Amino acid sequence: MNKGELIEAVARNTGESKALTDKMVNEMLDVIVGAVVSEGKVQITGFGTFEGRDRAARTARNPQTGEPIYVRATRVPAFKAGKAFKDAVRPG
Repeated sequence: MNKGELIEAVARNTGESKALTDKMVNEMLDVIVGAVVSEGKVQITGFGTFEGRDRAARTARNPQTGEPIYVRATRVPAFKAGKAFKDAVRPG
């Protein structure tokens, strides 16, 4: 499912227009991104946690030449699924 299909499904399930649903989904995503940037974490009970994680600097290898290259320390987005989400996905 992509973002457009998600918006269609939410609009269908709620009876709201696609335009309003699109605005709400985009606003929710903007709020999550903004909160992760400023506060470091967004926790939605039963669903999961969005957060920024620090990656240490490291030496990697160029796959074409085999030459070692330096990769700077950086911050990356991460998601950890909550228990209810994991339980819903797991078989049995």
